[in-house]
Amino acid sequence: MTARTTQPQSARSLARLAATQALYQMLLIGTTAEDVVAEFRNFRGVNETEGSTLTGADQALFADIVRGACARQDEIEALLSECLAQDWPLARLETTLRAVLWAGAYELLARPDIPLVVIINEYVEIAHAFFAEKEPAFVNGVLDRLAHKVRPSTPEAAAGGGSAR
Repeated sequence: MTARTTQPQSARSLARLAATQALYQMLLIGTTAEDVVAEFRNFRGVNETEGSTLTGADQALFADIVRGACARQDEIEALLSECLAQDWPLARLETTLRAVLWAGAYELLARPDIPLVVIINEYVEIAHAFFAEKEPAFVNGVLDRLAHKVRPSTPEAAAGGGSAR
């Protein structure tokens, strides 16, 4: 899972990208949150090592997303399933797409300090890094629906302003 990145990204954007990649790895091979956090910090450049596409990532946000998404996996999967069409179960989605949604859903649930539009935009951009077709719009739609479920009293959600595009 390699992202196409062409422009400098913020430390928080890099953390979200790294967390999505870590969750992807966990979905594929079943490693634990602690193992994947350690691996990404030590070997994948989620630290201050030069030369990595993830250099300068916000380590605290990265670890929070990975650990939190894993701790709340059942809850997140149930909520995401409610946002999908009945004939499209979560397990039917491509693994990269599932990882993007898993990370974004965690932030919508657990990070009320981050505006909805920021979370949705960030994960739509991550989807753009991996997909050139309809997937980014799909991510936008699913996360927007989820935002209305989990933060209905947020002014952004009430006004319908959670959508990235």
